[in-house]
Amino acid sequence: MRAFVITGPGRAEVQEVEPPVAAPGEVVVEVERAGVCGTDAEVFSGAMAYLRTGEARYPVRIGHEWAGTVREAGDGVDPAWLGRRVTGDTMLGCGRCARCGSGRQHLCADRYEIGIRHGWPGALAERLPVPVRALRPLPDAVDPVLGALVEPGGNALRAVRAAALEPGERLLVIGPGTIGLLAALMAVAQGVEVQLLGLTERSLAFARSLGFTSTWTAPPGPGFDAVIDASNGPGSPALALDAVEPGRHVVFIGLSAEPSHLDTRRMVLKDVTAVGVLSASGGLAGTIDLYASGQVDPRPLVAATVSLGEVATVLAGERRPEWGDAPKIHVDPRLP
Repeated sequence: MRAFVITGPGRAEVQEVEPPVAAPGEVVVEVERAGVCGTDAEVFSGAMAYLRTGEARYPVRIGHEWAGTVREAGDGVDPAWLGRRVTGDTMLGCGRCARCGSGRQHLCADRYEIGIRHGWPGALAERLPVPVRALRPLPDAVDPVLGALVEPGGNALRAVRAAALEPGERLLVIGPGTIGLLAALMAVAQGVEVQLLGLTERSLAFARSLGFTSTWTAPPGPGFDAVIDASNGPGSPALALDAVEPGRHVVFIGLSAEPSHLDTRRMVLKDVTAVGVLSASGGLAGTIDLYASGQVDPRPLVAATVSLGEVATVLAGERRPEWGDAPKIHVDPRLP
């Protein structure tokens, strides 16, 4: 089968590889749509932290935002999964440790991460092996575009839940990328007033096209009932702490390429609760429900759908003018 393979920093190609075989407890999914995200770009550039720690090494087959149809089922898997449309969790815990046993399998020290950690192949390929325990069925109302947005949506939903807001309260989202915009859309669906802080007028103009009228390129001041930092700026955590009302929540979901600095004395004196969100685990089912019900429609966030052969240029930061300013690029591995 065809798969997109990153062979080294800045080097990638579409290769013919052996198709996966469903091991016991696993299925093989025919991939219909996969998303490309910032983590994938970091693997391509060589900046990804796992490449330094040895948790990932080249060659890497990326792709952890996906949707498809189950085509093979291994021993011990209910045959009823065959033919079902699905997406799934990126984080594959060992299933035996205390963290997995307590529902924290996404923090398992020995976890695989699809397309990212310890060599589990990703979804930028015609077929993908997945443990059946990681699958989430998709209803008819959730098409492949929405299905491939479930994983980033699960991250965003967990961030919104961690913000602990009531309808009518004020949320500041720092970073109008895919996760930030998904969090903003989900918060609005809950009756929250959302404002967005970004670096460029162009990114904020796109946010306004989605209906967000309160946008800023400079910090808007204090008093927000919660702040979600979905940016990759090392100074954003401190801005989040400045903006949040005392006694409320700051949620960190963005990752900077360099260490961020935060004065914990100010956090203590403001009695702020800080929450870190690592993955979509725990938010997948809720995201599927939001998409299926129509409460949240993230389709406008997808700028284009490309073939496997176009992925390397996307990861290098090249965009066609006709794609506009939507932040997400999707891949259909079936395209020639």
